[in-house]
Amino acid sequence: MDEHLNITIDPACLQDPPLAIDVIKQLDVFDFCLYLMLTFMACVSLLLYLEQCAYIYKNMPYPKKTTLMWISGAAPVIATMSCFGMWIPKAVMITDMTSNCYFAVVVYKVLVLMIEELGGTNNFLQRFSTETFRVNTGPCCCCCVCLPRVHMSRRLLFFLKLGALQYAILKTVLSILSIVLWTNGNFDLSDLEITGTAIWINPFIGILTIISLWPVAIIFMNVNSHLRSINLVPKYAIYQLILVLSQLQTSIINILALNGTIACAPPFSSQARGSMLSQQMMIMEMFILTLINRRLYRRTYDALPSEEAHDNNHNALQTALVEHDV
Repeated sequence: MDEHLNITIDPACLQDPPLAIDVIKQLDVFDFCLYLMLTFMACVSLLLYLEQCAYIYKNMPYPKKTTLMWISGAAPVIATMSCFGMWIPKAVMITDMTSNCYFAVVVYKVLVLMIEELGGTNNFLQRFSTETFRVNTGPCCCCCVCLPRVHMSRRLLFFLKLGALQYAILKTVLSILSIVLWTNGNFDLSDLEITGTAIWINPFIGILTIISLWPVAIIFMNVNSHLRSINLVPKYAIYQLILVLSQLQTSIINILALNGTIACAPPFSSQARGSMLSQQMMIMEMFILTLINRRLYRRTYDALPSEEAHDNNHNALQTALVEHDV
């Protein structure tokens, strides 16, 4: 019995993440090649994004060009930050929060893009002022089928924008607060005690995330049929996939590391090794999504016809059919 209890734990498994130089020193040939390949992927993602920004700047009108630059930069920015976190494990918290803050802005920009593709706020309201929107969509109310449809108005559109914008603002503020507390030793993701700050801040951020995703889903579910010509559905799918990979996947890996499911591998503790695996997976995934985004965003689409033009064409077609019958 005593033999089973006398288990020795490597001191490195209880230490903080190693320094960058310590990581480099312990790399063997395979690890070094892996790190170089992942770094190459991150650099290519960033270069492709910069080239895409130049294309969008030259060929897209303002303000849509700014929105497209923000959205198409989600995968390259996350890949770049993950590369920094892979080489410098002690900076993982800062790189992760930088990626999350950037994506919080992207959530708002996706909503703005759908409105701009329909001609801006005024044209959007003119087009849908006589229509009702369904609000029983995910992630908040997908099961509430009894919710009534609501009429689109300037007031409702304002609250939808505000619901998405609050996440971009509050996420940034809470991230800065978390970093300040972390430098003072008061913020630790592994501290799950009720007196810890992480147990209060992270669930609150989760609630803000759900609230911000709901307005974007409402707009998408009600306008996607009008925007199929600009490949809105695959664009929205990529945005959702980046959300799952950067938020849910990372959270699952961190939970497994905290539970000790991911084994310690000196000089990495269990938590540091989980973060390292998360960064490596993120680089490969974001590299693939960058290539897909390039095909979706590095092109020009025909402008959508206005509501008046659509009505005029419909009336002209009806007149032509009547004359043909006569």
